[in-house]
Amino acid sequence: MLPMDFCNMFTPRERCERAMILLDQVGMADQAHKLPSTISGGQQQRVAIARALANDPPIILADEPTGNLDSKTAQQVFTLFEKLVNQGKTILMATHDSDMAWRVSRAVIIADSRIVNEYVARALPALTLEQLGWVMHHADICT
Repeated sequence: MLPMDFCNMFTPRERCERAMILLDQVGMADQAHKLPSTISGGQQQRVAIARALANDPPIILADEPTGNLDSKTAQQVFTLFEKLVNQGKTILMATHDSDMAWRVSRAVIIADSRIVNEYVARALPALTLEQLGWVMHHADICT
């Protein structure tokens, strides 16, 4: 509720209700009254995602949002992100999870500090990111 309080968003009652809805969306409503030190790192990650959504931002920047999560929970978070995108949100996500990266509407692949042309990446799906980086570096066809 703290982000909503800092930004003077919603009434105190609405803040509590909204916090519980957001915690429920990330599967943490049953842990709402626990201290952060008493929940796992993955649970803390899910709470951080709920906190990021608290003030209903139009753009969400997510750096490895599923990095500390098991595959089932990561899938639930990604499904939540898909719903948010369908509701008009923009999500900019950095991830090393190639399975998730290929499910998004637009992916920008970075290899060896260079942007890999997404069309080349889609045309050569069997190549690793390192191999794509080598191809892009030697072909000099970066976007």
